[in-house]
Amino acid sequence: MRLLLICFTLSIILSPTALLYATDELMDAGRASSIDFMLDNAIRRGLIAGGVVAVGNHRGLLYSTSLGRLFPPPESPQLTERTLFDIASLTKVIATTPAIMKLLENGRINLLDPLTRWFPELEGSACEDITILNLLTHTSGIDDMDIPSDDSLNNTLKKTAAQNNGKTPGNRFRYADINFILLGELVQRVTGTSLDKFCAEHIYAPIGMADTMFLPQSRMSVSIAPTTGSNKMLLAGVVQDTNAQRLGGVAGHAGLFSNAADLSRFAAMILNQGRYNGTQLFSNRVVAQMTAPYFYSNGRIVRGLGWDINSPFSAPRGNHFSDMSFGHTGYSGSSIWIDPEQDLFVILLTIRLDYQDVRQFNRLRSDISTLAVSIFSHPKMTDEILGNVKNP
Repeated sequence: MRLLLICFTLSIILSPTALLYATDELMDAGRASSIDFMLDNAIRRGLIAGGVVAVGNHRGLLYSTSLGRLFPPPESPQLTERTLFDIASLTKVIATTPAIMKLLENGRINLLDPLTRWFPELEGSACEDITILNLLTHTSGIDDMDIPSDDSLNNTLKKTAAQNNGKTPGNRFRYADINFILLGELVQRVTGTSLDKFCAEHIYAPIGMADTMFLPQSRMSVSIAPTTGSNKMLLAGVVQDTNAQRLGGVAGHAGLFSNAADLSRFAAMILNQGRYNGTQLFSNRVVAQMTAPYFYSNGRIVRGLGWDINSPFSAPRGNHFSDMSFGHTGYSGSSIWIDPEQDLFVILLTIRLDYQDVRQFNRLRSDISTLAVSIFSHPKMTDEILGNVKNP
C-alpha cells in the first residue's frame, strides 16, 4: 500500500488531471493519505516535528489534516486545525497589510504618501522619497538591521535615517522586514491604536478569527506549537523573531499567532471578494487593489501589496496554481497561497526543525500545494467526493 501511495502521489504532482483517471481505490487512498504521507515523510527526515494542512475555497474549509504532537513526549497533545502557531512573516499579510488596506479604504492614508508625512524623524534623510507603496512592495531600498534592545523604536528610526546606501526607491525589489516594521508603527500613528488592538477590532472580530492574536502567553490554555529559539530551546507563545521580541512582541513583520481554522476564514474572505459570513470586511475594489500585480527588477519579480505573486519566495505556489495566485511564507515553517482563478487556498503550518536545508523545506511547500491543487481544483470532485464543505 505504501508503494501504491507513493506512485499515486507522484502521479498527481506531475499531472493536474491524473486524479480524474484514478481508480476509486486509488482516489480514496490518495485523498485520505497522500498529504499525510508528505507530512510523515518530512517528519521522518527531520524537517518538521509535525504539521497541519488546510485546503479550502470561497465557502470555507474543504479539507484539513494534521500529524505530530506539540512536544516530543507521547502524552503531549496532538496538533489540530485549532493549534496556534507562530506564523512569523505571515504577520505581514494577515495583520499589517489588511490594517493598511483598511486605512486606505477609509481615506486615512494614500499609497503615495511620503514616509516623512508620518515619520517626521526621517526628514532630511535619504528616506524622504520613500512612499507607503514602496514599503508594501519591498522597494524602499532600506536595509534590514538588528533592532536595538533599548528604546527600540526610536533607535530603529535613528538607524534608518542614518542609512545612505545610494539605493533609489521604487525600481528594485529587496525583501526587508524593516518595511513592515515601519508599516506596523504607521498604523499606530494614524489611528492612535496599536497594531494588535486595531487588527483584533477591525479585522479578526468581524469574521470570527477569535484565536488569532499577538502575545498569546496570557491565554496559555490554548494549545500553542513551539518554535526553536536562538538558544535552541523550544518556545511556545513567545514570538521566535528576535527583532519582534525587542519590539515587545507586537510588530508589523512578525509576532502574530494563528491557526488553520482562522487562516481558512481569512483566505475564504479574500476569495469571496472581501465578504465572509455576511460581513463585508473589504470592498471588492480594495481586495483587487491589494492583490494586483506590480512588476519589479525588470519584470522578474511580481508582488502585490504585501503579497508575493512571483519571486524567489514563491515556493508555495507549486506547479498548478495560476499566474493570478498569491501568498506568503513564514520563517517558522508557515505558508499560505490563494488562487482566485481556481477558487482555492492551501495553508501549511509546521513545527519546523531544520532551518538549514531551505531547498528541501521549499520543496515540501511546493509539493503540498501541487498535490492539493491536483486533488481539490475540480469543483464537481470537491462537492461530490468531500461532501463536508463548511459554508461560512
